[in-house]
Amino acid sequence: MSIHRLEQTITIQGALPPPMLGVLHSPHTVPSGLGVVIVNGGAQYRAGAHRLFVQLARQMAEQGHAVLRFDFPGQGDSPGDSVGFEETAPHIGAAIDALHHHCPALEQTALLGLCDGASASLLYLHATNDPRVTHLALLNPWARSELVQARTQIRHYYRQRLFMPDFWRKLMAGGVGLRAVRELLGTMTRSRRSEPASSGNFQGRMAQAWKRFPGALLLLICDKDLTGLEFIQTAMEAAEWKGALQHPGLTHHVVQQADHTFSSAAATQDLNALIRLWVKKTLSEKPPLPGDTPAA
Repeated sequence: MSIHRLEQTITIQGALPPPMLGVLHSPHTVPSGLGVVIVNGGAQYRAGAHRLFVQLARQMAEQGHAVLRFDFPGQGDSPGDSVGFEETAPHIGAAIDALHHHCPALEQTALLGLCDGASASLLYLHATNDPRVTHLALLNPWARSELVQARTQIRHYYRQRLFMPDFWRKLMAGGVGLRAVRELLGTMTRSRRSEPASSGNFQGRMAQAWKRFPGALLLLICDKDLTGLEFIQTAMEAAEWKGALQHPGLTHHVVQQADHTFSSAAATQDLNALIRLWVKKTLSEKPPLPGDTPAA
């Protein structure tokens, strides 16, 4: 059966003024019971880079899911002062409230975020433990620190450069300046430092929320994106993230030949397919709803 989508602009009244603007994508028939809130990252507004979030929302609505895109305060069409991603929990909560107000039959909620929108989603759960959120889709999460940035640059950028004959030809001919060499040496020095684990910084709070999240987790990392690769470096090496990649609900994919915002047509197509399959699989498994008790 063909599913027609409906799109409407809504006002999101939160605990903190002013109200935010959102666009709700509702399936006309065959609702799935899963609602999705897309969390913007950086300075992006609700459409996303190259309208990525519009494409995702429309695809998911065609599959029967209600989807809400919205602008944080001070972005897009929402008035007020901009807030950093570490301070967005009240606004994410208001967006979830609005989605459930307009779609009261929803049984499950997914947060889908890119970059620090993914990080903000985890920080929201750290702050609230919201039982309505049963799914997390995290695209190239932001977990940058000076140490991880240096180690990722060494592993994924400088190491490749050092094995390129063209690099050494330019170096011998003076085509690679002393400044670039100094940057390499400085990065190598920073990469050897130790960084104490901290449960108080935002990376530590993300790790705590990740580990205690009982639902379905989707982690998508683009192989051409240092932000995503830095997250993997953090998850593999930081003490507070130990064992995170063994989360029982985790589905993890590396998207080949894709940049930070999945800007190529092929990368966007891969992203759409991976999310569609993940949602279909996790819904078929029917994870327990809030308040459910295990069978005897």
